Amino acid sequence: MRVSNVTVRKRLAIVLIAGILIFLIIDIRLGYVQFALGDLLTQRAKDSWSRNIPFEAKRGEIVDRNGVALATNKSAPTVYAVPRQINDADATAEKLAESLDVKKKKIYGYITQRQSIVRINEGRKISHDKAKEIRALNLKGVYIAEDSKRYYPFGSYLSHVLGFAGIDNQGLMGLEKYYDKELNGEKGSVKFFANAKGQRMENMADDYQAPRNGLNLELTIDSKVQTIVERELDNAQAKYNPDGIIAIAMNPNNGEIVAMASRPDFDPANFRHVPPEVYNRNLPVWSSYEPGSTFKIITLAAALEEGKVDLEKDHFHDPGHVEVGGARLRCWKKGGHGSQSFLEVVQNSCNPGFVELGDRLGKDKLFKYIKDFGFGQKTGIDLQGEGTGIMFNLSRVGPVEQATTAFGQGVSVTPIQQVAAVSAAVNGGILYTPYIAKELVDPETGETVMKKTPVAKRRVISKETSAGVRRALESVVAQGTGKNAFVEGYRVGGKTGTAQKAKDGRYLENNHIVSFIGFAPADDPQLVVYIAVDNPKGTIQFGGTVAAPIVGNIMEDSMHALNVEPRKQQIEKETTWLDTPMVKVPDLMGMNRKELREQMDNLRLDVSGKGNKVIDQAPSPGTKVKEGSMIRVYMEEGS
Repeated sequence: MRVSNVTVRKRLAIVLIAGILIFLIIDIRLGYVQFALGDLLTQRAKDSWSRNIPFEAKRGEIVDRNGVALATNKSAPTVYAVPRQINDADATAEKLAESLDVKKKKIYGYITQRQSIVRINEGRKISHDKAKEIRALNLKGVYIAEDSKRYYPFGSYLSHVLGFAGIDNQGLMGLEKYYDKELNGEKGSVKFFANAKGQRMENMADDYQAPRNGLNLELTIDSKVQTIVERELDNAQAKYNPDGIIAIAMNPNNGEIVAMASRPDFDPANFRHVPPEVYNRNLPVWSSYEPGSTFKIITLAAALEEGKVDLEKDHFHDPGHVEVGGARLRCWKKGGHGSQSFLEVVQNSCNPGFVELGDRLGKDKLFKYIKDFGFGQKTGIDLQGEGTGIMFNLSRVGPVEQATTAFGQGVSVTPIQQVAAVSAAVNGGILYTPYIAKELVDPETGETVMKKTPVAKRRVISKETSAGVRRALESVVAQGTGKNAFVEGYRVGGKTGTAQKAKDGRYLENNHIVSFIGFAPADDPQLVVYIAVDNPKGTIQFGGTVAAPIVGNIMEDSMHALNVEPRKQQIEKETTWLDTPMVKVPDLMGMNRKELREQMDNLRLDVSGKGNKVIDQAPSPGTKVKEGSMIRVYMEEGS
């Protein structure tokens, strides 16, 4: 059958149109792939060819308030292998095993895995010398990646507070864990390209993605004060061989923790060699025990605030015990203190006297102030594992429970609660939340990412009451049970504490936690220091005997470290025959040698210079020093 020309032309037109449409679709598709998906597909292709050698980010440093590094990083390279690039696995395994001092079989297992890249675990965080040695072997398919490990330059210093990081630089304890997210950075990498056989493509340049380092954490800790505290704890550990020691130093005016330590301690870099019960318990915030007489500060503050006592005018007779609810509660002094003012009750830490103050307050008022001062609840400090302590349920408080609570027995508190509460009692009456992290800083830009400010929870007592508490506690140190914390030239206040330890519902014999909490200067407190020594050996277990001298030493050196000016007005210390008398340094300026000799009947002289006239002296005139101390004078030349 003959087809007409019209039909042929129609069919050709259809074929042509169909061809044009097909080519148009192909062109559109090619254009879409080229321009719209080109970068994505190229990247996917690159990814299929690429091998990443990771570069670990540097974990943020932890520094004190003055920028002193407390936790930092040390470069520690790590060995990686790309199995497909290794031509002779047997020879490579032998050489690498010898260098890393591991079995050849172990290395062979790594480098023959069917993976694009493998980390050699026995080659993690090695020294730079070892990395250099491995590079010198020139093993094809073996790479050295940049890595780091945590470094604590001061060893066990501040160990429970800092905590530690694991082998993957993840925070496991302490501040390292609490601020792990902020301290951690983002990994970087070096990316090289390989063909389908895993062989490196030398004609393609490596891609480097820089790691993003973690944020630096600045603490409220002052390393100068921390060093003083660590020294004193080491001395006490050696002298008394106690079961444990706790120390906290805090700025009472804002809640900043200036120092914190405990014993036993540990080296964060070697935490695996220490029992978990040592590194897992930051005693200043975790432990809970009867406070003893340091708790009397709360009863005193409440009684003064409620107008229940005049310390100078009101008197109390202490026969050595008091009968309450059928129970006989004894004073620590056998036979009692006799007739005394309530200021002397505070100075003497007289238990029956504080039972009387608790009775005047009544249980509702007494326990209201205890709660307002923060006991029975967490302080909110930014450290792990904080305890709450244990308070009596008010509905179950009878006369005996009220009486024992008034002098610090039968309740359980944490050290950080005591420091926060006493700080409120002496700072003018404001309870602050303690904190130890000051700010987070971007190490690249120096920008402050997070900054903490003091948090005032509430006013507990008035400024006038706080001033009364300070005066009373200053007299405790000058004339009462806290004399061993006295510091010449600085007005120190404080209170001793001696608490029996309980086990299985019974008090232990000759096993006490002895403590002292002090503050200075008493007219304007800048530092509160708390020390508790658990079961000191070879000594009388009293807070005034063991803990008070430690606080005195810490306070004296810390006042100098913090550039706090000495005070001229100070309550005179009541001395005993055991105390070395204090004398005032005379004004020696302008004296000649003969006059000097006449002046120095109870002091020693160290003379410099060849002249005959004093032009300078140290210490300065009017300073109190111990009898027999050395006075240095400088004579004018040629006079």
